Amino acid sequence: MPHMTPLLIIDDDAELCTLLSEFLAREGFGVVVEHDGARGLELALNGNFALIVLDLMLPSLDGFALLKQLRTSSRVPVLMLTARGEDVDRIVGLELGADDYLAKPFNPRELAARIQAVLRRSTATTRDAAQPGPRQINLGDVELDEGARTVRRQNQEVELTSVEFDLLAFFMKNPVKVLERDEIVKQILGRESAPDDRSIDVHISNLRKKLGRAADGSDRIRAIRGIGYIFVIPVKSKSR
Repeated sequence: MPHMTPLLIIDDDAELCTLLSEFLAREGFGVVVEHDGARGLELALNGNFALIVLDLMLPSLDGFALLKQLRTSSRVPVLMLTARGEDVDRIVGLELGADDYLAKPFNPRELAARIQAVLRRSTATTRDAAQPGPRQINLGDVELDEGARTVRRQNQEVELTSVEFDLLAFFMKNPVKVLERDEIVKQILGRESAPDDRSIDVHISNLRKKLGRAADGSDRIRAIRGIGYIFVIPVKSKSR
């Protein structure tokens, strides 16, 4: 029997879970389903899942609380399910450490594609982190260590989610270069950009807040309207 990638779906919609389990099984996934938030958290912490599909509206423990507790001890990828149009929910979920989101209702094929994209990025991140040798990038007052996956600003550690770290590494490897938004989505989220998908913009917004402004008061990451973003290195002022 071929290896089945283990997934955990935490959603209280039993009919939807049955549909997704049958579809994802045909796509090569071994699916475990839990409808209760508290029990879902226990499974997520104690199981060996490649990814968790997490709904926000759950009995006993909502998705936000579950994700917050999960992230205290686990970096397992999480794909969050949200109600269509609930932008605030998406922002909060991504801030708490979700890797991506998908709005309900959705096509199961789109869910499978999103799962595969998150898993590809997660696998690449793990492989890169395991490579030997120092791989540090220092730009201005920001220091990024790819091996340890740590970031320091002005010698103070900055806590970043997995996606935020990968974003910063991508920016710091391409400083003062305008990066097209579609390219960023493809490189970081591992999928094609969709017109109504703002997840990468939320991740970048969160990253900007955590990094703060540069010493000269300028933005470290600037948006280029209609194109994408640029990581700016502040120019040190010359002493008189």
